[in-house]
Amino acid sequence: MKHKHRSVAEHQAQPPLHGGGEGQIHPHTRDKHEGHTPAMFKTRFFVCLLLTLPVLYFTHEVQHLLGYRPITFPGAEWLAPFLALLIYLYGGGVFLAGSRHELNARAPGMMTLIALAITVAFGYSLAVTLGLKGMPFYWELATLVDIMLLGHWIEMQTVQGASRALEHLASLFPAVAHRIRNDHIEDVPVSELQTGDRILIRPGEQIPADGIVQEGMSSVNEAFLTGESRPVPKESGSQIVAGAVNGEGTLQVGVIHIGEATTIHQMMRLVEEAQQSRSRFQMLADKAAFWLTLIAVATATLTFFVWTFLQAELTFRIERTVTLLVIACPHALGLAIPLVIVNATALAAQKGILVRNREAFERARNIQVVAFDKTGTLTEGQFGLRAVYTAGMDENHALQLAANMETLSEHPLADAIVQEAKQRNLTITPVNAIQAVPGKGIEAWQKEQLYRAGRPEWAQELKAELPAQLQVGLREAGERGESTILLMKETAPVALFALTDRVRQSARLAVQSLQNRGVQVVMVTGDSQAVAQTVAAELGIQRYYARVLPQQKAAIVREIKEEGHSIAFVGDGINDAPALVEADAGIAIGAGTNVAIEAADLVLVENDPLDVTRIFILSRATYNKMVQNLFWATGYNAIAMPLAAGVAYQAGILLSPAVGAIFMSLSTVIVAINAMLLRKTDLQGGS
Repeated sequence: MKHKHRSVAEHQAQPPLHGGGEGQIHPHTRDKHEGHTPAMFKTRFFVCLLLTLPVLYFTHEVQHLLGYRPITFPGAEWLAPFLALLIYLYGGGVFLAGSRHELNARAPGMMTLIALAITVAFGYSLAVTLGLKGMPFYWELATLVDIMLLGHWIEMQTVQGASRALEHLASLFPAVAHRIRNDHIEDVPVSELQTGDRILIRPGEQIPADGIVQEGMSSVNEAFLTGESRPVPKESGSQIVAGAVNGEGTLQVGVIHIGEATTIHQMMRLVEEAQQSRSRFQMLADKAAFWLTLIAVATATLTFFVWTFLQAELTFRIERTVTLLVIACPHALGLAIPLVIVNATALAAQKGILVRNREAFERARNIQVVAFDKTGTLTEGQFGLRAVYTAGMDENHALQLAANMETLSEHPLADAIVQEAKQRNLTITPVNAIQAVPGKGIEAWQKEQLYRAGRPEWAQELKAELPAQLQVGLREAGERGESTILLMKETAPVALFALTDRVRQSARLAVQSLQNRGVQVVMVTGDSQAVAQTVAAELGIQRYYARVLPQQKAAIVREIKEEGHSIAFVGDGINDAPALVEADAGIAIGAGTNVAIEAADLVLVENDPLDVTRIFILSRATYNKMVQNLFWATGYNAIAMPLAAGVAYQAGILLSPAVGAIFMSLSTVIVAINAMLLRKTDLQGGS
């Protein structure tokens, strides 16, 4: 390929280039529904639903119930069997295939029971159509397949989750790198970079590879990776990481890590490993289906042979066996869990909680520890002005002068000063002739006077001594781990601005609410010890971790799990993704990065940490409804199955297939109503 060649000086004169991410990783994920998609179940459900309508129309029970006579035409008696065959093969095919996998794994469950029920119902009904004396079960077959498809469609919608997280991570790489060869620039694909190459990174560009700064001074935004809330100064010898965003200066960097060796690729590997190592939550419905399968098959078989021993007619024996299997069909069992989940997620959405992973949501009821990332979670991730220290100048005047210089800057610290000046209704007059001093700050003339604003170290380089008032402010800010901006008149320091990441208003209430419920709160941050200690003290958090690298966050989660505690992790950054996946419940703040949201099990859409408590309340209520629904979905079998088998035949009590269908329908209705009652759960206990 041809490369564009320019001199270094020419390249620096060009406007910044912002390369789009190029996904080079194509992750694959495995799920218990391997090969299944929500769209597949959705399509099959609606197709089978349309095919079911004619089946119901020609069903004698429906005709008798609604009091009508169906239209007649040659071959009408074969329409229901034909449509039932299509429903059995197209709609039931997924369950037939699933039952084969379960049987091969020697773990029969819901798929096996559904496959057995629809196969027996269809086979017997077809035999009746061909001349065997009895009553066909075509409408039971059709409605059973419809409800099972609906239940699995709803279920699949809830289990789509963290697999797209790696794609978002890969998108952070720029497409093009500016490689320096023989004092010229050649724009090459990032994939062509080699260790030892020298690359140029201009202001505003993303960094394409891990490296060491060889020339230049700048500040780099690494918040997406480290959780550090402030831009990090970089100079010769400093290490930078791929995916970070360069600030105001131009850097020449020596490449030390490329491709899968880069820090961000290691993050991708951690996310993938955490996904694969996560234990599967054994659903109560699967357990119930397993035992119901064994009981139903054993009881149906026993029923057939008992009536054979009693010399009952073949038609009677088959009818008893089929009726028993139809009664045991998991209509209600198939909806017991998905219906509760639908109502739970709807209620959660009303409270600003997005449930992305059903199993993790159910695990939340037993959470003992909640670990919060600090930046962007407990705090807003935006700087605010805490204090202004002055020496010989009015506080508002100093703030006004600084805001005049910073109003055109996109630096987060500069924005905090401008916003504070606006809140104080100070008149801001933008200064256009601003000179940037890379790695130090900016300088400009205001009313024929030169002012400088930047790092406090700049004063030392200008051999200026800080007045006592400003020394006090600098010491206090340092103890609190705050960022500072020094304002100088010529070379004389006149004001010091202390800026800090703002704590969310609801964070204190969230911590108190969780602690009142016996949940331990832990804070994990990439920020300094001083920053972590200040925030932890303000929120009343006893256990916290500071200066945590991205790789260490998932390790901390594992450490807490090894202590025997179930843990939820709450974060908003890319650096939080492995920890979000590793935790028993990963919770992302909605305003965070796409990677955090995709890797999380639950998302706080309204960015309210107090919603974490509401998650636990709703999770417990949801679990209770699931247990109740499983009872209603299976409990009726304790009465219905013996009656269907004919144990009360001598007393004149014998369930017909129609009555068995009523039992199934009644169980389904009870399950649906009970699930709807979940919406009445009071979540105000979390506020």
